[in-house]
Amino acid sequence: MTDEPEAGEGAHYASPPCFMHELDANGAARPVDAAPWADVARWRKAERARLIEARLAIPADVRASMAQKIAAGLDAAIGDVAGRLVSLYWPFRGEPDMRPWMASVIDRGGAVALPVVVEKAQPLVFRAYKPGDRLEKGVLNIPIPAEGEPVLPDVVISPIVGVDPQNYRLGYGGGFFDRTLAAMPKKPLVIGIGYEMQRIATIYPQTHDIPMDRIVTEQA
Repeated sequence: MTDEPEAGEGAHYASPPCFMHELDANGAARPVDAAPWADVARWRKAERARLIEARLAIPADVRASMAQKIAAGLDAAIGDVAGRLVSLYWPFRGEPDMRPWMASVIDRGGAVALPVVVEKAQPLVFRAYKPGDRLEKGVLNIPIPAEGEPVLPDVVISPIVGVDPQNYRLGYGGGFFDRTLAAMPKKPLVIGIGYEMQRIATIYPQTHDIPMDRIVTEQA
């Protein structure tokens, strides 16, 4: 839509959607489709731009230190990784770089997969990956495994742009995360990771949004 804010605008978005009728008895937003989706989408786009800009403003050495703390939090949340397949991601636009932890999963007897965009508006697939495997450029030039049959992870770790108290994730707007979880034949443990500054009051969840099981930041 031409009236949507451009990337980088909306750092102080003046008027988020007023959906007070969608709050539960505790004041938390509940998933609804009655709200005007155009208003929600416009608000999410502005909030997404604001949060990504703030994330990129964190110095690289500080992000690296926070990633180490997130790795420790993942170990606490998952437990023994031996014999388990963990889906991670290749870091993009200031996301926590979990590649050292990825290697440690393999060293401890676990296996790793990376998500692959197959087609727009379709679920992701996961391909097994280990350091040294051949990569190719996927969507947005993010590296993906160049070959391999789809696998089903036991644990899905997804980076967040924002997250609310009900563990609803604000992502990049493509809808891949929710479509993928909805299509999986067996529910994995779903963990969102990011920085504490990415917590927000609500994402105005809709009925297609799927909350994560756990959130891990540098503080928890």
